Amino acid sequence: MKRNVFVLRFILLLLFLILVSSFSFSQSKKSVTIVDLAGRKVEINLPVKRVVAIGPGALRIVSYIDQFNKIVGVENIEKRYTVGRTYNMAFFDIIEKLPIIGQGGPDTLPDPEKLISVNPDVIFVIQLLDKSGADKLYERTKVPVVVLNYGTLGTFDEDLFKSLEIIGKVLNKEARASAIITYIKNVRNSFALKTRYIQDKNKPSVYVGALGFKGARGIESTQGYFPIFTPLYIKNVADSLGKKGSIFIEKEMLLVWDPDIIFVDLGNLNLVRDDFKKNPNFYKALKAYRNRSIYGIYPYNNYNTNVDTAILDMFWVAKVVYPDKFKDLDIENKAQEIYTFFFGERGKKIYPEFVKTYGNLKEVNLEE
Repeated sequence: MKRNVFVLRFILLLLFLILVSSFSFSQSKKSVTIVDLAGRKVEINLPVKRVVAIGPGALRIVSYIDQFNKIVGVENIEKRYTVGRTYNMAFFDIIEKLPIIGQGGPDTLPDPEKLISVNPDVIFVIQLLDKSGADKLYERTKVPVVVLNYGTLGTFDEDLFKSLEIIGKVLNKEARASAIITYIKNVRNSFALKTRYIQDKNKPSVYVGALGFKGARGIESTQGYFPIFTPLYIKNVADSLGKKGSIFIEKEMLLVWDPDIIFVDLGNLNLVRDDFKKNPNFYKALKAYRNRSIYGIYPYNNYNTNVDTAILDMFWVAKVVYPDKFKDLDIENKAQEIYTFFFGERGKKIYPEFVKTYGNLKEVNLEE
């Protein structure tokens, strides 16, 4: 009888040890499966400790979630300090010490050998690869490849939110991803509450010019359904053309529209000032010039959308176009809030650098 009890206890102990061993093994091999923005199912072993992000804006949105805590290499395009590319500004002291994993740029191909050399656990990619291309990169590197996307609207697009959620899940930063998405959506909702129901007859007409498009451009470069304007229900004169995205107008069209307010991309302000010197009468014929209603906005597209700067521009535009609705808004305080939310303490230096490079957000004097 005692022998049977001993055998039974031994068997139970053995079963317990097997279960514990199996549980420990399964924990050490724990993985997560996500569906990326190319519709691919991707399995990734956890925890992820080494990350690379390639293509326009991939590194930016990873840094929103986890700063540079797991980044082990960067594209060569990041090796130059670039005012206007905010994550580059915030983390350049780290970037300059990291190995190069490829050239980078919107029209380049990933470099499998350089990617393998930094031994990443996952490769996040934007724009460079379609579904087939991502599968081929995985076959060559044997590293999970996750395709992300900003979507067509850039700042408030659902694809951006999905991309942030995926990064959060893969990096075990789901709470941070949720906080970012909530912040962006709250900004959008607050704008809508204040501006959506203002009738067009009570709104000023607005134009934005000198928007960069594959290089620097002058006053003729604008956008229909401009992403900075649409969340604010701005009466954009260029929307009357019925086209989305970049548009190059004849300058005479600006005289026909004669908008109440004009915004100019401060990254290309020098081109507008040069044109003013050549054609002062053109600008002096504009209502916005005569009423001193020409203002600057910061360039927010640099290797894809700087969501942070786009949001700051929105607040500034809102304050100019709807002064009664946003009279208590302090732009400098709002800038520090935005940049520290996205980049932590490192974000505090971004706005002063913008001011140093582009000047304050204010009325623009074309005659300087």
